[in-house]
Amino acid sequence: MSHAEEKGTRRDFLYVATASTGAVAVGAAVWPLVDQMNPSADVQALSNKEVDISGVEVGTQLTVKWQGKPVFIRRRTAEEIKIGRETPLADLPDPTSQNKNKWALDASDENRVLDEAGEWLVMIGVCTHLGCIPLGDGLGDFGGWFCPCHGSHYDTAGRIRKGPAPLNLLVPVNAFLSDAVIKLG
Repeated sequence: MSHAEEKGTRRDFLYVATASTGAVAVGAAVWPLVDQMNPSADVQALSNKEVDISGVEVGTQLTVKWQGKPVFIRRRTAEEIKIGRETPLADLPDPTSQNKNKWALDASDENRVLDEAGEWLVMIGVCTHLGCIPLGDGLGDFGGWFCPCHGSHYDTAGRIRKGPAPLNLLVPVNAFLSDAVIKLG
């Protein structure tokens, strides 16, 4: 091995060592800037909410506020479930489920509800057109919700059926904690 090869090897080592040290220093300087964008502890505490559903009767709806938005928790009747399950996907303007629990699935009734029987439906109660709050209790043409601002109609599964809204009502992350409690978030 010649003397020139040793200097080249030493030089290469110095370049790599300097670049590595610089990368670590930049990372150490940038990390606090990135970390300060994380939500504060009080915001994280509000990211989950437990809702008592023991008093919700069949055919009624509970509306709760979560993350500054209304959330509709509906206990559907057998007729509402039947209508939702019999609707052909070809009739839906938005064929995606819009369900954060079940991504990349179609908008069939089974993919939008919380339980296998289809009795519990949980949705963010904000119209996907311009953010108004739809009215429930079968006011829409399809037995579901009607947005009074611009005339969007949603069916018994919260899927857009008519009007300017481009998407189905969004289904937030939710799960049963017990027979009487649903967790949002």
